[in-house]
Amino acid sequence: MKNDRKILVTGALGFIGRNLITELHNRGYDNICECDRETTAEELDAYLADCSFVFHLAGINRPKVESEFTEGNRDFTETLLTGLQRADNPCGVLISSSIQAELDNPYGKSKLAAEGLVSSYARQTGAPVFIYRLPGVFGKWCRPNYNSVVATFCYQIARGLPITVNDPDKVISLVYIDDVVNAFITTMEGRGDFDGTFCRVSPVHEISLRSLAESIQAFRESRSSLFVPDLGDPLQKKLYSTYLSYLAEDDFAYPLNMHKDARGSFTEFLKTEQFGQVSVNVAHPGITKGNHWHHTKNEKFLVVKGQACLRFRKVGETEVISYNVSGEDLQVIDIPTGYTHSITNTGEEDLVTIIWANETFDPERPDTYFEEVLISPQEGEA
Repeated sequence: MKNDRKILVTGALGFIGRNLITELHNRGYDNICECDRETTAEELDAYLADCSFVFHLAGINRPKVESEFTEGNRDFTETLLTGLQRADNPCGVLISSSIQAELDNPYGKSKLAAEGLVSSYARQTGAPVFIYRLPGVFGKWCRPNYNSVVATFCYQIARGLPITVNDPDKVISLVYIDDVVNAFITTMEGRGDFDGTFCRVSPVHEISLRSLAESIQAFRESRSSLFVPDLGDPLQKKLYSTYLSYLAEDDFAYPLNMHKDARGSFTEFLKTEQFGQVSVNVAHPGITKGNHWHHTKNEKFLVVKGQACLRFRKVGETEVISYNVSGEDLQVIDIPTGYTHSITNTGEEDLVTIIWANETFDPERPDTYFEEVLISPQEGEA
């Protein structure tokens, strides 16, 4: 749905700015004025004359000289607000500040001064203003080796480079970029979360630097272990998505260990502590695999290529149940416990089956007992 509201975003090329502008477009806001270091004073005045909302994200946090804190944070905010008043355009302003505004350091002082200017603008004009004191923000497109420990750890670890953890027990507060962007947009739309003075992004995640480093290192190792992180944990889910965005562009692919024999192959794909594992089974024409049963382990078979006959026989009984399946008509076949089962390639091409098991394979306790489904095996079965 197209929205013609005219929006100004300062700091448009920055980490938060890029993500915000992209999502604004996703939500139908296409009339966006982007302000960055190359924007002239005349262009800025033109934007300020008729914009309906300002996302003020521009700022300085790693200057070459200390005076740039004041120039980039306090002084530019004053220029922005003065321009709105000069244009007699008292529109709403959202400013991204920092939790460091509570601290007695040059950066914190400059952000606190910018907050004061925005509050004064609200009193003078009656315009709505929204101040976000953000903790560390992480997510895709954040610059590594700059001011985000998450971005730095992800970038370094993804490339097999060492990281430095000076205070492993230090606990840091983090907010995810998608949560920040959603909060910003819903605030503009009149549905923000306020605590009286400041606006909130939720959830705020807390993690020690040691745990952060260990989590990201485990993401790298998951390519060999095949264990994906606990994506039921909101922070782990967001960190893993962030980590993947920092993979080197020549390192998106990684090999799997295919167990091959004369019958075909079996390859483990993904493993989880909570939800078992996924594997890929390939059988050549005429080949039967399986002929075993489980006490507790259960599986789901999905033939994605070729034709197959799945056979089942309850252990201790003689009746054989058959299911004919094809990659042309996808069906999931449950493999119940207590049934010995087999799968036969009945087609003329390789049979490819995706197999989910409710637990990862444990060679010490495989819960797999071999027993032929067909008491008198038919010709062509192995």
